[in-house]
Amino acid sequence: LLNSIWTTVSADISKSRNIPLPKLNEIANGLLARTPEMAKEQHLVDIVAYEDVYHDAIRKALKVDKDEDYNKISISDYTQNHLATALDNASSDQIAIIYAQGEIGSGEGDVNTIGEGSMRRSLQEARKNDDVKAIVLRIDSPGGSALTSDLIWREIEVTKKVKPVVVSMGNYAASGGYYIACNANKIFAENNTITGSIGVFGMLPNFSPLANKLGINSEQVKTHENAANYSPFLPVDEKFKAFTLEGVEKIYNTFVTHVAEGRKMTFSQVDSIAQGRVWSGTEALKIGLVDKIGGLNDAIAEAAKIAKLKKYSTQNYPEYEKTLNDLLGNLPFAKSKEAFIKEEIGEENYLLLEQVKKFQKQKGVQAILPYGINIY
Repeated sequence: LLNSIWTTVSADISKSRNIPLPKLNEIANGLLARTPEMAKEQHLVDIVAYEDVYHDAIRKALKVDKDEDYNKISISDYTQNHLATALDNASSDQIAIIYAQGEIGSGEGDVNTIGEGSMRRSLQEARKNDDVKAIVLRIDSPGGSALTSDLIWREIEVTKKVKPVVVSMGNYAASGGYYIACNANKIFAENNTITGSIGVFGMLPNFSPLANKLGINSEQVKTHENAANYSPFLPVDEKFKAFTLEGVEKIYNTFVTHVAEGRKMTFSQVDSIAQGRVWSGTEALKIGLVDKIGGLNDAIAEAAKIAKLKKYSTQNYPEYEKTLNDLLGNLPFAKSKEAFIKEEIGEENYLLLEQVKKFQKQKGVQAILPYGINIY
């Protein structure tokens, strides 16, 4: 995975900076750009300067007086405006763009989590809207609940029979993220999209050795051999472990079957590239997990092509159902609990706390990357 990502990154840098690939590998191996001055010597940057010099250079290029500010546009606004120039907003024909971002779980969800409620509702609304002729599902997710992933997969399967569904994958479309992508009409990935991780797992946390050390005793009373729930304070019962493994294997087989059907492959072909392994978008294209390399705009163009649209506008989904407290919590004068905690313990410690909370919420069988990937 890392070698595939490096191949893509180094090729882009080589083309942009006109530096041969062997030289880039030499720079990387020797940390030859570890200071701004060294980076300039290696032609990775052109100028070493303070920020005010940078802004003065832009003013000069724009012929703006030194004491005046120049107009700026955010990357999100630029993207929206760039996309709008390619669309006909007067057209009644629409392409629905459904954003699926974050971990997958039950409930409504929000802009940072993929909730069963908002996702299924968005797919149903787009499917029933006569103006919507095609759907683009934008996925950026490491996965999550296997059950919720399957329910969203089913909604896509039903929708696909009515209107074409094209998937655009961002940073991640892993495990449950790929689960909800695999049955689309076409799948687009970026070169470095973390793709696949076709696998599931179940967790049985056990604290019985620690409990014994601390003198904490736990006993269960039950009417039948398998009547009691799992207790982390008792040694793992081998029969219960076998039942759990049986459930994990069943869900894995379902996952692989869905991928095989969606990608027109055999079960054994998918299994040979599955088993939890991750691939870059470039590698995923070679092994048949995606159809094309491209971004969101490419996926929209493909959806228009399948639906035979020449003029169209786009409609973003989902719209989240929020309570008054949810809305007030986002106002500048109403700091959220999370904001206060961040201020008190710092950003990094807050992220660790969030990881612990996620671990506590991961009940049942999970279709999620069992680790985090940070590429520097």
